[in-house]
Amino acid sequence: MQSQQYQQHRRKFAAAFLAFIFILAAVDTAEAGKKEKPEKKVKKSDCGEWQWSVCVPTSGDCGLGTREGTRTGAECKQTMKTQRCKIPCNWKKQFGAECKYQFQAWGECDLNTALKTRTGSLKRALHNADCQKTVTISKPCGKVTKPKPQESKKKKKEGKKQEKMLD
Repeated sequence: MQSQQYQQHRRKFAAAFLAFIFILAAVDTAEAGKKEKPEKKVKKSDCGEWQWSVCVPTSGDCGLGTREGTRTGAECKQTMKTQRCKIPCNWKKQFGAECKYQFQAWGECDLNTALKTRTGSLKRALHNADCQKTVTISKPCGKVTKPKPQESKKKKKEGKKQEKMLD
């Protein structure tokens, strides 16, 4: 009984060993079949970096538009090209259409100037735009009125129901 188990165990081990050898041979053959490609020579270009103009909207002051790029170099095949771009319509355009700022909450109203201000720090600049690190904006204070406490709709409905019951 033990010899049968022993022989069965040896057969399983031999089968596993042969499978391992077969897999190693297959991997080695696959790697040998690959040809080593000579590395491509990197062409050193005397062309400069692309310099991009600001995005100019096709119509209006936001939305789809184009920008022009230029670069210098004696042997450059292409020295000018045009690229499509987009100016988001919700950005503060007074700070540049390609500069996005994160603004703080509005400050208290200055009674001398009747303005309230807030500052914004640069969040993102598109296409290496020249943006200020921080900006400040101001707006008129508006009327300062205390909001009246409103009753909830549920209380109003309950009050109307009681009035109808009394009538």
